[in-house]
Amino acid sequence: MGRILVVEDEIAISMVLKAYLAREGFQVIQVFDGGKALQAFEENDPDLVLLDVMLPNIEGWEILKEIRENSTCPVIMLTALNDIDYRLSGFKYGADDYIAKPFVADEVVARVHAVLRRASAKNVNGEEGYIHRFGSLKIDARGCTVHLNEEEINLTPRDLSLLIFFANHPNQIFTREQLIEQVWGMDYDGSDRAVDLAVKRIRKALVKWPEQEGEIKTLRRMGYQFIVHEK
Repeated sequence: MGRILVVEDEIAISMVLKAYLAREGFQVIQVFDGGKALQAFEENDPDLVLLDVMLPNIEGWEILKEIRENSTCPVIMLTALNDIDYRLSGFKYGADDYIAKPFVADEVVARVHAVLRRASAKNVNGEEGYIHRFGSLKIDARGCTVHLNEEEINLTPRDLSLLIFFANHPNQIFTREQLIEQVWGMDYDGSDRAVDLAVKRIRKALVKWPEQEGEIKTLRRMGYQFIVHEK
């Protein structure tokens, strides 16, 4: 099915990821030191990289930046850092997704499949994976910018991170709890009302986005869905 490069210094976590990915048919290359990650990337030409942030010798952000200088290979960041600034850094440097520890291995595998599908579709369309176009709405996950009808839309870092997450998972339904976990982080101890307020602000910012192109829909007793009608 493809080669996955796992760059993770915690051996137990790396071995669990390898077992789950191998079960799905992936060939897994393991690296436990940031200093050896780029060499392994060049030698193995992986289809996707699972990249931890806190690594010995070279941190994940630096590895990600080096990869992005010459490659559009999908990269999913793995980290225990839940602060919003770290999430935005990942998207800014070109990360395709972001998973906070602790995580469920089955979810990581599902996210790997999803990112690979998106990357494949982008390659067919000749568009780089970090730019999302939904009609007149353009979301640049790497540049952390949003444009509607060619005009830049200003959002708070938190709201921008939520919108980028939605853009990475169009037409999928997420509960408030799932959005809190993915965008606010596992350590967030506030009310899930924060999701409602963030969605309200995003809707206000995108008020001129035509409904026939897309919308953020509230699903009673379920959560939210970023519905896309046109790409």
